[in-house]
Amino acid sequence: MANWFRLDGKVALVTGGASGIGEATCRLLSEAGASVLIVDIDRPRAEQLAGQLTRAQARICDITDEEQVRALCSSLDRLDILVNNAGIGMVGSIEETELEDFRRLMRVNVEGAFLMTKYALPLLLQSKGRVVFIGSVAGLVGVKRRFAYCATKGAVVAMARQLAMDYPKQLRVNCICPGTVHTPFVEGYLEKYHKHEKDIVREQLHQRQPIGRMGRPEEIAYMVLYACSDEADFLHGSVLTIDGGWTAG
Repeated sequence: MANWFRLDGKVALVTGGASGIGEATCRLLSEAGASVLIVDIDRPRAEQLAGQLTRAQARICDITDEEQVRALCSSLDRLDILVNNAGIGMVGSIEETELEDFRRLMRVNVEGAFLMTKYALPLLLQSKGRVVFIGSVAGLVGVKRRFAYCATKGAVVAMARQLAMDYPKQLRVNCICPGTVHTPFVEGYLEKYHKHEKDIVREQLHQRQPIGRMGRPEEIAYMVLYACSDEADFLHGSVLTIDGGWTAG
């Protein structure tokens, strides 16, 4: 069993790789033997993480900037795994969402994943690579006061499914949809929107999952590892929920 889900000799690129689910994914893929490219806009955190891992490099890139993405992908000789993880959120109904807010989420969550996949595609086709999109249950069901976020994550799910249809034999493409995961992203949300009631709202976020707690970043990372492994060779075009029972009802 110790030799299952190995990625020895593979090159993996993880966007938003310096924190949260991205950080946990970089750590686990590195442990599984992959050479990991930690792509992020936070240079200090990315470089610190790279220094802690074997065969890891920090690459600073704004995934919404086409030229930066093109340059990043052009600098690579090989790529076997792309994890489109980078994303941002927003609280607000359609009435509370300004156009620039909506565009900002679309730029990062949708256009960023599009650009990374588009410019990484030639390398991924050469290696018969694996693409994993990190979606959300918010792309599958409605979540109160998450209008823009739900819209972008619905687009991420659709992009993954469509890509799988166009490249059924050349790539393996899947989308992982977590429930609420306890990450710095969540703590930032609490600080911004619930500064004086963090403990109360944090507990509400725990209870939103039927099992009574938020997910842990490493739990999502293990699903990413499986999706990228040879053992998952029959997994293609799938939308995988890991949400503590949220979407079971």
